[in-house]
Amino acid sequence: MAVTAKVTAKGQITLPKNAREALGSDVVEIEVEEGRVLLRPVRSLAGALRDYAREGKALNEIREEVWGEVARDAEC
Repeated sequence: MAVTAKVTAKGQITLPKNAREALGSDVVEIEVEEGRVLLRPVRSLAGALRDYAREGKALNEIREEVWGEVARDAEC
């Protein structure tokens, strides 16, 4: 089922409820491929954060490293 959504001045859209439920996550990976925009759910960052927290790093540093890992994993 296709729906139409307006892109706001801030570049935001509202995903219909059934699309949000299908994703099963509030964090998504966005990829543009051959004129299409693909959304893929990012399941959980919680487990990765636990490992970094033990190293005594600042939250911003942990977040940057984890997102870097998520991006690298998505490329595979």
